[in-house]
Amino acid sequence: MSEYQYKLKKELIEKIKSIKDIRILELGVQRGVSTKMFLEICKKNKGKLYSVDIEDCSFVSKDKNWNFLKSRDDNFELIDKKFPKNFDVVYIDTLHEAYHVKKLIYHFYKKLKKNGYMFIDDISHLPYLKSEKGNNFYCEINNHETFNKILEIYRSNVQNFDLNFSFIASGLTIIRKKNNSNLNNLKKIVMRKNSLKNSLRKTWRKLKNQS
Repeated sequence: MSEYQYKLKKELIEKIKSIKDIRILELGVQRGVSTKMFLEICKKNKGKLYSVDIEDCSFVSKDKNWNFLKSRDDNFELIDKKFPKNFDVVYIDTLHEAYHVKKLIYHFYKKLKKNGYMFIDDISHLPYLKSEKGNNFYCEINNHETFNKILEIYRSNVQNFDLNFSFIASGLTIIRKKNNSNLNNLKKIVMRKNSLKNSLRKTWRKLKNQS
């Protein structure tokens, strides 16, 4: 079992495996690793899986419980027309750039049922640092920016959803919808790490440790 499969099984599948008549929206298919795991749940729980990918991934499965749509994940008009109005689970694993993930969250959160889950893959930059085995500039920067963008959305919506993170492999965001309210616009998080007060604090600590 790969780290990716382990992450999904431990942090995602365990949370949704008992949902009856489950409806899952999967954004991003590629080789179908997550697709096949979702279809196992659908088979057991009389569910349906609806997947979107910009590439033709229809070869992944012939399962009768699977509906595949070749499309951009932000072609909202087409997806809304072809697929159901609401879902128990939304899984996002496509373009891992903060502005894009934000756009997907705000659209597909509206289609999530109360107490439903939204999962967002690839939010940890740690495996991609220059000093790590996965050294990758693009993944490091984009995952870190996506992580911070999700925190900004949460800051404005603490009353609307619960938020957790897993840092297994490339990380996973876990959102559980608490009510049927629309998401509020995000608020930038302004940190005080570059403030004069913090500079004085660090100088004082440095002098204290030298004494």
